[in-house]
Amino acid sequence: MSGAMSWPFLRLYLLTLLYFSANAILNVIIPLQGAAWGASGTTIGIIMGAYMFTTMFFRPWAGQWIQKYGPIRVLRIILLVNAAALILYSFTGLGGYLVARILQGVSTAFFSMALQIGIIDALPEKDRSQGISFYSLFSYIPGIIGPVFAIGFWQTNGMDSISIILILIAISTGLFGYAVKMDPATGSSDTPTTNSGVFQSFGQIIKNPLMFKCSVLMLSSSIVFGAVTTFMPLYGSQLESGHAGIYLMLQAAVVVAARFMLRKRIPSDGRWHSWFVMGIMFLISLASLCISISQLWGSLFLYAGAIVMGIAQALLYPTLTTYLSFVLPQQSRNVLIGLFIAMADLGVSLGGVVMGPIADVLSYSSMYLICAALGLIMIVFAYGRRDRKASRSRASEEENVQRT
Repeated sequence: MSGAMSWPFLRLYLLTLLYFSANAILNVIIPLQGAAWGASGTTIGIIMGAYMFTTMFFRPWAGQWIQKYGPIRVLRIILLVNAAALILYSFTGLGGYLVARILQGVSTAFFSMALQIGIIDALPEKDRSQGISFYSLFSYIPGIIGPVFAIGFWQTNGMDSISIILILIAISTGLFGYAVKMDPATGSSDTPTTNSGVFQSFGQIIKNPLMFKCSVLMLSSSIVFGAVTTFMPLYGSQLESGHAGIYLMLQAAVVVAARFMLRKRIPSDGRWHSWFVMGIMFLISLASLCISISQLWGSLFLYAGAIVMGIAQALLYPTLTTYLSFVLPQQSRNVLIGLFIAMADLGVSLGGVVMGPIADVLSYSSMYLICAALGLIMIVFAYGRRDRKASRSRASEEENVQRT
């Protein structure tokens, strides 16, 4: 095997699988353990949301640090931070969980950027998209079996056994990560880096209408994704039929399968395909509605929601990212895409922080109904004839430049 499937890159994908295995377990254990300690939905939402909020905050700077110091050096330091966070879960309460989630957020911001930049720099252009796709898929694979495994272990053996598993994951990830090698030149650069470019680019989220549209759609959708991930373990315990672990496993499996089977359906021409994006927003709304009514109508609707939500989640991120890669200014494209990814992180965080109090006041079923309404609003927002014309105009300008 060669290219993106050669052994050095397979080791990177396996490292990704190990790293995100802990998070797949913690996504269901923290809400369950927090509820067992008497924590409210608001408190659990804040603890869960702290992870992605911290990731969002540090992601714009992660790329600059990696460019300056190289991915290997950054990766090894971050694996130590991740190990400290996982060990912290074994002997602390809710306050320690919050600190651990923040440490994990910092770690994930640098880990994901280190591996993706390393893959992009080390692969030829024709293999780069394949390498990033494999990275994304291996980050989702733990979510297929992790939730069911975690719930079963927690119900039978309690938090002590989960703590042992997390420590083993921390040790194995650290040892495996320290053995990983990349091209010594990867990620190194003599180009000076400053923080001013990052701060100046924040304004483009509002000033650039194309960036604004994609960011709002990603933010809103990620709020729904975050609400599902954070509160499904608690919502599942209230259902007469249906299992939260099976739901999360099914959704993750659909994301992985859909990324393979529907990858050629994702537009890659630099044009804004309104109806395609509107269709994705409709799927998010429909999935949220199915989850909401499953409390009354049974597990069939719960699992249908998992399938539909998985398809939407598989399509949305690559669709918007691919579109932005065409229409954003070349000189600031990488920073702006990094900020766009940060908006996805912020949305997942808000899914726990904002939707937790709503669930406390109303109910989890009502909260997911609100998520369905948010999806309907985004269907209207996704329609944009002007954006489509703008992208066509940009394509024409690029053709004129190439001719001259």
